[in-house]
Amino acid sequence: MATSVYKINKGINKPIEFKGLKAQYIGYLAAGLVVLLVMFAILYIIGIDMFICLGLIGTLGTWLFLHVFRLSSRYGQYGLMKRAAKRKIPFVITCNSRRTFLHLNRI
Repeated sequence: MATSVYKINKGINKPIEFKGLKAQYIGYLAAGLVVLLVMFAILYIIGIDMFICLGLIGTLGTWLFLHVFRLSSRYGQYGLMKRAAKRKIPFVITCNSRRTFLHLNRI
């Protein structure tokens, strides 16, 4: 029996995952790190002491990592988007007219 030269990609339709982060959380972490880098540069240019800048950015970076990993493990690949969509569903739908319901039986 001849073996195939080509390797089969068995990761089709699976979410991107990196060190436990799934899907869009990789982008959230990358965007947060870019914001922290720019924030460090601005604080350093303003003239704030470097050790204060490093302490602040280190603390915020730690919080960012912990928060993004917690969101990734709690909600999974699509859970955060589903949570945001669920917030937009109205609690109550009001109808001030019977006209909508009277026309349902005519069909």
